[in-house]
Amino acid sequence: MQEPILLSRDCLERHQVWIYLAAILSGLALGTVAPVVAPLFESVLWPVLAVLLYATFVQVPLLHVREAFRDRRFVVAVVLGNFLFIPLLVWIMLPLLPDDPALRLGVLLVLLVPCTDWFMTFTQLGRGNTAKAVAITPLNLLLQLLLLPVYLWLMLPATELGAALITAAMLPAALTLIALPLLLAGVTERWVEARRGREVWRERLAWWPVPLLGLVVFMIAGAQVNTVISAGPALLAVLPVFIGFLLVCALLARGLTRWLRLPLETGRTLAFSMGTRNSFVVLPLALALPAGWETTVVVIVFQSLVELFGMVFYLWWVPRRLFKPAINDSMD
Repeated sequence: MQEPILLSRDCLERHQVWIYLAAILSGLALGTVAPVVAPLFESVLWPVLAVLLYATFVQVPLLHVREAFRDRRFVVAVVLGNFLFIPLLVWIMLPLLPDDPALRLGVLLVLLVPCTDWFMTFTQLGRGNTAKAVAITPLNLLLQLLLLPVYLWLMLPATELGAALITAAMLPAALTLIALPLLLAGVTERWVEARRGREVWRERLAWWPVPLLGLVVFMIAGAQVNTVISAGPALLAVLPVFIGFLLVCALLARGLTRWLRLPLETGRTLAFSMGTRNSFVVLPLALALPAGWETTVVVIVFQSLVELFGMVFYLWWVPRRLFKPAINDSMD
């Protein structure tokens, strides 16, 4: 008798782009035929997003930031790439965007923060150094939380920034949604590491992010269907910017790898770190914006979808072309 085929986590993560695409299309269809679901989705979205953030943060070794500094050249490459060169790149791209404050804020929010979740998955699939990816993730998370307000202050006009961010309810709600899952994840990590056998709980939670993110984008699409339709032309206009961002980031990673003489697999890790962005961590900020800024949420979800298709290309381009092993390669 043939044994049943069980879904593996690796298979789930490999096909996550199709899960999210199906979730978005299903949400748009449901929101179109049954607009009454919008208030329900908006009320349920926050707790689901909180659970998603918790399950994601649990996978990050929050209590082991020191581990990142074992390879100082890699740390220098990641910090320069993610927190100097990419902000400069985004600043240069800003004039290419439509003159829509909500759209521009969405682009800034999502492109200025490096990923802490599927970055590790794609690093493994793309023949990078997964151990280094895991080690650098808490440092990426810490720096982006500290530097994002600075970047927004420098790149957004004061009037736009004030209209979007300085509201009585927005910042406390958004920061609480990020801070509480982060704190709980740190407590969970301490509990897991206190005794043998508890690691299984972290492994079980590692199954949650993909289906939960699918549920989140399903509800956002269902609740914001009118915004998605009206923002269609603007999203098409910003598509080349997102594609160009992915291409330039990989080339920047190649240049940093040569300059700092990093090993090939470390260079691949750097490319995936610079190419992937932390969309669901900035979603609470976008969702807490006042009325009239709904396009910001749509832009963030749209960039995530573009990025996931881009990662399919990265999985071929990065290990087989951009960081292809060669005889007497000076980087090795």
